[in-house]
Amino acid sequence: MNLTHFGGAAAALQHLPATTLAAGVVRRDASLADGRELFYYDDPGTLLPPQRAVDTRVLDPRPETAELRYDALTGDWISVATARQHRAFLPPANLDPLAPQRPGNPSEVPSNYDVAVFENKSPSFGPALASAPIAAAPDELDEQRASEGRCEVVCFSPEHEGSFGTLSTVRARTVIEAWADRVSALQSLSGVAQVFPFENRGTEIGVTLPHPHGQIYAYPYITPRTRRLLERLEEHGAGLFARILEREQSSGRVVLAGRHWCAYVPFAARWPIEVQLLPYRQIPDLAETTAAERDELAVLYPRLLRGLDALYDTPTPYIAAWHQAPKHALRAEVRLRLEVTSPRRAADRLKYLAGSEAAMGAWVADVAPESQAERLREAVARADARAVVGEA
Repeated sequence: MNLTHFGGAAAALQHLPATTLAAGVVRRDASLADGRELFYYDDPGTLLPPQRAVDTRVLDPRPETAELRYDALTGDWISVATARQHRAFLPPANLDPLAPQRPGNPSEVPSNYDVAVFENKSPSFGPALASAPIAAAPDELDEQRASEGRCEVVCFSPEHEGSFGTLSTVRARTVIEAWADRVSALQSLSGVAQVFPFENRGTEIGVTLPHPHGQIYAYPYITPRTRRLLERLEEHGAGLFARILEREQSSGRVVLAGRHWCAYVPFAARWPIEVQLLPYRQIPDLAETTAAERDELAVLYPRLLRGLDALYDTPTPYIAAWHQAPKHALRAEVRLRLEVTSPRRAADRLKYLAGSEAAMGAWVADVAPESQAERLREAVARADARAVVGEA
């Protein structure tokens, strides 16, 4: 093995098992010092060497798997994950835990990278896995069990600041390939019922690390939001998503449209900024998308996010949520969709969920979806124009 220096100590370089994925992306499989899995996803034509550093940190044992408690009034499972209280909170750039390791910063990723995915150090679910997903509501009022599952961190870039919208098309395509690869892998794990990739952006949302990253949760149960969707699909019958998309395409709420994807402000949008990105064909999850669909997504999705940032003089906080079909429920009917929402209702104002929304789930929208769609189209056009000037 070759040696490199980290923090004054010699760290070994190792050749990792490599798998070539679509679009020329290469995955290299590694592990961290406490046994957590780490995956490097290299851009096509990357300048990074094939060798990667061994994680030589001395780490505490992984926390015990959290506890699930059942709420008999709602039918929801609540994960009590107390280890998360000690996770990093807005560290300075020189102590960024998602940056590549360097002297003075024993971060989570031993080597420089293009895109990196690893198991969360303080997971809400896992690291233990169940033999089967949670399928039915318990009879007992104080039912509890281990919060099995998996939580992963997806680092979009080694840079300290940014978001998915600041990525190049090549890097965005690598992240999308990583998402698809991890969704496929996580859905194959025992006890996983649903997989959820997402990105939180902005301290207003509650982000504790400015580093451009997202997460993937693999739940041991079908989440409340998806349970309600399954009920609506049963009620409305086959083809609900196709009918919704047809209606939105004929409205004035479309923001962006390509050959494979359509972005629109939904008819009954709740948030001041709310956009859904839907594929034209029935696809249950990211793992089932084609190479052409992923290629277009790598262009359209960053354009949409840059449009959100062009609405105001400062970046817009948001939650970007990939809603996917559960592992074993109505996969022929639940259509993959991206939902981007933001509480920002003006340059200096946020929508807070107060009594009606938070306590009763009865929403009151502050902005008409049609006017918001028009503003977003104009903002995307401004962002596109800036990108052209920047490339000139």
